[in-house]
Amino acid sequence: MEIPSDVSEWKKTFIKKVKPDAYQSTRGALTQSEEHGRGVAMGDYKGKVVVITGGAQGIGRAIADAFLQEEASVHIIDRQQGDWFVGDVGNPSDLERFAAYVTERSDHVDYLINNALPLMKGIQECSYEEFQNALSVGVTAPFYLTKLFMPHFAPGASIINISSSRDRMSQPQTESYTAAKGGISALSHALAVSLAGKVRVNSISPGWIDTLDSDISGPDALQQPAGRVGKPEDIANMVLFLCSEKAGFITGENICIDGGMTKLMIYHEEHGWTYSI
Repeated sequence: MEIPSDVSEWKKTFIKKVKPDAYQSTRGALTQSEEHGRGVAMGDYKGKVVVITGGAQGIGRAIADAFLQEEASVHIIDRQQGDWFVGDVGNPSDLERFAAYVTERSDHVDYLINNALPLMKGIQECSYEEFQNALSVGVTAPFYLTKLFMPHFAPGASIINISSSRDRMSQPQTESYTAAKGGISALSHALAVSLAGKVRVNSISPGWIDTLDSDISGPDALQQPAGRVGKPEDIANMVLFLCSEKAGFITGENICIDGGMTKLMIYHEEHGWTYSI
């Protein structure tokens, strides 16, 4: 189709050529897919060995459940007591013991998912030790676990680092968390280059993800260009895709899954936004 010099006129022409019922049909299909649940399997994960940090709840739990549903073998480390390896990823000796635990039970690692949550405190209240701990959990642990598993990564292995949309935007008093998430995003593309030909490395930056299965509606939901708040399964589905052969040409990439919020320009008294003084 030739595009007129006046883009607005082109948009009118284009809209006339699209059948409204076809658009509605597409919207219906998307809604039906969203309601389907945990999504469609992206690859053959039966027997694959998956390592997940912070897998006891929230996004980490959803990722673990998604792989377990595909009959993968999943190893979790978390500080919470449970049926997994209990340890603190901010402690290097715990990471060493966990790596030994995994390799004693599995002779290789297919996928490493670094998801453990760092502390969120701001410059007014965060101590030096707390800031260092946030970096230890959010950046050093993913680096060190990768190093520990280096001899054990299987051909076609993949590392997924869970960052945050806060790696590119901030709220006040979030310095420890934001620094850790910015660090893991940068670490991901550095590792992708260092491990080229051996392991693919990517990061995911979630936006607002409701990990409590709340009923979030009204402005909180509608402010999102996607029309809703995210679910842990939204992140788990992307993890499965990035670990699959379908993503074999993707490495060193960061994918932001935030319902479009980081793309939304906000100005006072435009589109319903008001800045209160």
